Amino acid sequence: MKELIAYIARALVDDPDRVEVTEVVGEQTTVLELRVAKEDLGKVIGKQGKTARAMRTILSAASTKIHKRSVLEIVE
Repeated sequence: MKELIAYIARALVDDPDRVEVTEVVGEQTTVLELRVAKEDLGKVIGKQGKTARAMRTILSAASTKIHKRSVLEIVE
């Protein structure tokens, strides 16, 4: 999951070297924290949050396939 989110984020931003995804694994849920450069934050979120929502939908579909729950948080 971590690699999936990193791949998508790197394709969206101007500075792909500053994309960082950390994974916090819990008992039932895995939280993925996405950090990008401040100037790329708008590109990852998108207009009215549509890009972020699409990334969360893809993550949810991939997580369902492996029978786990994953949450994406975009950190400033």
